[in-house]
Amino acid sequence: MNNLKKIGLTALAGSLVATSVAYSGELAVSGSAGMNFKNYSDSSTGKAVRMGNSVFFKGSGETDGGLNVNLSFELDQGTPAGDGPFDSHFVSVGNDTLGTLTVHGHGGSNAAAALDTTAAGDFWDNSLGIGTASDGSGNTPQASASGNGLIVYSLPSVVDGLSAGVSYASAGNNNEGSTAFGLTYAGVEGLSVSYGKGENNGTINIDQDQTVMKASYIYGPITLAASNNDFDHTTASSDQEVKSYAISYSLTDSISVSYGEETIEKSGAGITSDIEIEGITASYTSGGMTAAVTSIEATNVDHSSTAVNNDNEFWKVSLSFAF
Repeated sequence: MNNLKKIGLTALAGSLVATSVAYSGELAVSGSAGMNFKNYSDSSTGKAVRMGNSVFFKGSGETDGGLNVNLSFELDQGTPAGDGPFDSHFVSVGNDTLGTLTVHGHGGSNAAAALDTTAAGDFWDNSLGIGTASDGSGNTPQASASGNGLIVYSLPSVVDGLSAGVSYASAGNNNEGSTAFGLTYAGVEGLSVSYGKGENNGTINIDQDQTVMKASYIYGPITLAASNNDFDHTTASSDQEVKSYAISYSLTDSISVSYGEETIEKSGAGITSDIEIEGITASYTSGGMTAAVTSIEATNVDHSSTAVNNDNEFWKVSLSFAF
């Protein structure tokens, strides 16, 4: 993205690291905007016209001790809680030798959850999972604990192509905090393999563990990807496994088409079927503009093959801009 404005932030960068005075800094402003038209087959939702908007203020500087300091703050009117205009924000400090420590005031993902985007691109989360009346919150893919006040440490590189991180999420009411780690290896051309494991200890006497595995391989214009997100809960009926795969083809540098599937598996009383989601997306990118068309179909959206309004369809036409 192109910076819209850069100004000196010597005083701000210095205040972030009290033990050393920053001698240089800058503030970069970037953002995104979009418009889209959506349609859900679920009659309670129907058609919807939406816009998207985010502006990021990113301050950066370097201390006289060689530490890089970064501050990011998002201005977003459409925050999920409706308490905008402020949204995700974090501060980080570190370098290539020591690694980087990041504290997320809001909106961060722990080291495992940061890897759990499905191979298909989170079809359920980004479409039917937030638009239908018949889905339940328990059907949403589960993850280990993140939340406000999350601490993430990205380790320095010790093996070419290998990146690693660990994180800690505190918990209220004197509950035990939750840890996570994530690894990604991309040392072979075209190949990326990730593994992550995290926990959620936010509820006393309840164990919740997440294991993420994913891989992708690029061969010429074709990309193949697969992922598995396993969530293990003390209560067996809350166990969940999300499997996904996708294939995409780049017709040109600007035009691509992808097809993907997601399967959400769960067991317990009343669970008779897996949720099955499949979708196709075509996109065109030119500079900072992306136009896309997405069509998704889902069956057994409440883990039952006999319930009313149990199959849903979703399509979206969108236009987004980065600046």
